[in-house]
Amino acid sequence: MGVFNLRELRAGLKRGERLIGLDPGSRIIGVALSDVMLMLATPYGSVARGRLQANAAEIAGIARKEGAAGLVVGLPLGMDGSFGPAAQAAKDWGMAIGEACGLPVALWDERLSSAAVNRAMIAADMTRKRRAAAVDAAAAAYMLQSALDASGGGVG
Repeated sequence: MGVFNLRELRAGLKRGERLIGLDPGSRIIGVALSDVMLMLATPYGSVARGRLQANAAEIAGIARKEGAAGLVVGLPLGMDGSFGPAAQAAKDWGMAIGEACGLPVALWDERLSSAAVNRAMIAADMTRKRRAAAVDAAAAAYMLQSALDASGGGVG
């Protein structure tokens, strides 16, 4: 499977198929899931970052269980929009995980998603422990929602 732009990825989905949003961190991969109308993203959980094949098996299992047919991988561009080493690493990982899962991938700018989610959780008076447990999936949902909105599906 290759890397697509998000509009191409959406256009290739069949009716009722979902997208999985992935926010790959160095230790944890945040996972989010779109609804079948491709309008809303919801935090799904997290996966401990490990060997590619093990992560791919877990993500492919989620895709089968939830009827997802594509991945949207967060791309950590620089604050000025530049494509640096972190973005290259995320792109390489996204291509590899898509290939291993047998799913098409689109990359999406995820700058500040974790920071925005953390601010919202602090404002909601969540404890540090609860924030740590939820931030990765919430950041993946924030990124996926942004992608859905920009590609013609979000509520906004």
